[in-house]
Amino acid sequence: MTQNTIFAPITGRGGAVTVLRLSGANALQVTHHLAGALPAPRRAGLRALRDAAGGILDNALVLTFPAPKSFTGEDCVELSLHGGRAVLAAVSAALVAAGARPAEPGEFSRRAFLHGKFDLLQAEAIADLIAAETEAQRRQAINGADALHLACIAWRESLRQVMARQEALIDFPDEDLPPDVEQKLIQDIETLLHDMQTALAAAPRANRLREGLEFVILGPPNVGKSTLLNALAGAEIAIVSEIPGTTRDAIGTRIDLAGIPVHLTDTAGLRETADAIEAEGVRRAQNRAARADLIIAVAAAPNPQFPPTSEGVETLRVITKSDLGEASPADYLQVSARTGAGMAALLETLSRAAIKLTDTKGLPALARPRQLACVRDAATALADAMASPEPELRGENLRAAAAALGRLTGMIGVEEILDAVFGGFCIGK
Repeated sequence: MTQNTIFAPITGRGGAVTVLRLSGANALQVTHHLAGALPAPRRAGLRALRDAAGGILDNALVLTFPAPKSFTGEDCVELSLHGGRAVLAAVSAALVAAGARPAEPGEFSRRAFLHGKFDLLQAEAIADLIAAETEAQRRQAINGADALHLACIAWRESLRQVMARQEALIDFPDEDLPPDVEQKLIQDIETLLHDMQTALAAAPRANRLREGLEFVILGPPNVGKSTLLNALAGAEIAIVSEIPGTTRDAIGTRIDLAGIPVHLTDTAGLRETADAIEAEGVRRAQNRAARADLIIAVAAAPNPQFPPTSEGVETLRVITKSDLGEASPADYLQVSARTGAGMAALLETLSRAAIKLTDTKGLPALARPRQLACVRDAATALADAMASPEPELRGENLRAAAAALGRLTGMIGVEEILDAVFGGFCIGK
């Protein structure tokens, strides 16, 4: 695969300049076919790009990055073209004619991984950084991934030390080894297991930040749920009407709370109804609430009646239509989406809830299912090692833990997961 020369734009469409990257054993030769003599490595040079017939395609800046000092570890070239679609299409056709081919999604990063430029955790961090929509997601992609990378290094070193002492117990059972070697060995396994379990416990919060939280507005008809959704979103998302049962299905929008992505959903009003369509809306509202990260339970002033909520789901009770009169109990948040009263306090409360639900407290960010599965497998193997009465069985469990950590970084057993990791990248990566 890495013998092929690939190319793809690494900038978005619509700009004044499009940067086209080439990578592969023949990247320099392919570029020479179009540009003639190439500039010195890492020094930009203006060149006229020509097709096979000698016609000028574009005047471009050419930068060369000979292997191994490039993003992929292969010979790389970057062509800064004028940003028109016709220019990109013409240059791409000329590159194909010269022997290159368009890159597959994630192929540049995959080649960089195969050439040791970064491990799988760092590759996934790049993908998460590209996909980040909010400031908190950007921080997690950088800081959380760094914390996970450092933790993995520490876990592997601790496991290496444990495995070395375990091998000594297996190979020299009759030697005069210190009596506390096995006891210290078990203690070190227990410490390592505790560290992994702590990271696993924080994983749901990291995943919520990566995927986004789900906040559901729940309440009886005509308490201002749709008006509240529109006010929080700052846009007319849901239809507002005095007619009960107007909202019959879940209507949602994505908002940013303290840099955390939140899918905010309005639901059908909860009530007994003979209308089959409205009843289905009520059922969907209850199901959506049961899966939510936070329920915003809504009741209207001056006599609020809050709906029953799902057990195990955090609930924030909000009294709406405060402009119609003071409600009791007064310790609940009271807002008026029409006048704006109390809305700033509600946004602040929702932001604090979002931060609490996603705060990993500086722990390694196991935000992807693949990462979670690898660490869980390693922790299970360590727990089995602690329970193993025989040194040989314990040694096998420790090797299983090492294999799981190897899969986490891509050091071993990696080929079957490469497609899953890099397939989610954009073409230019």
